[in-house]
Amino acid sequence: MSAADWLTAQEWQAVALSLRVASVAAIASLPFALLTAYALARWRFPGHAILNGLVHLPLVLPPVVTGYLLLLTFGRRGTIGAFLDQFGIVFAFRWTGAALAAAIMAFPLMVRAIRLTIEAVDPRLEQAAATLGASRIWVFLTVTLPLILPGILAGLVLAFAKAMGEFGATITFVSNIPGQTQTLPSAIYSFLQVPGGEGAAGRLVLIAIAIALSAVFLSEWLARVLARRISGG
Repeated sequence: MSAADWLTAQEWQAVALSLRVASVAAIASLPFALLTAYALARWRFPGHAILNGLVHLPLVLPPVVTGYLLLLTFGRRGTIGAFLDQFGIVFAFRWTGAALAAAIMAFPLMVRAIRLTIEAVDPRLEQAAATLGASRIWVFLTVTLPLILPGILAGLVLAFAKAMGEFGATITFVSNIPGQTQTLPSAIYSFLQVPGGEGAAGRLVLIAIAIALSAVFLSEWLARVLARRISGG
């Protein structure tokens, strides 16, 4: 039996969609996570504690609540969704909505990983570069960014893994439509609800474990490569 025959068409669709959703969620949220992490780590401003609380809110709220809030906000009749619908941009019950839900649920983990790395950077290194006439942006690009790359990679992996496993917010916001919004967790849940579906659910569980482990191993390898380059080894 070939690898293509091991999974059914519906199962392959769930795997492919999950990879697509998780990748888009992690990559699209990276710039916002980097800016937020830097602001929380380096800046002091009114509302700092509020921003920190909002960032971590998806971690403490039930995922179904987050999904419902997304539906109220980005649904076709939502405050933002109704406006976007005029331009043909729809999130509710689309794979893009699944990516949005996954990104929001994974955002706190990415911000936390990057923030811890930024806080570990010695500010005197940045100050030394600034005294030589470098602008803030140039200091960030040439000094800070290379030092926090391992943290960025860790944040990306955490976000990707969280997005791959996201279920509650996704199924509430975009439902569980095979071939359109049915991700790996949704497919596993669906198969477990029907008699004889345990085999399909088990295969998808193995796929999910393999993808997660591959992401972790790739992250560790890239982190070692970056560490050697930073140290000049």
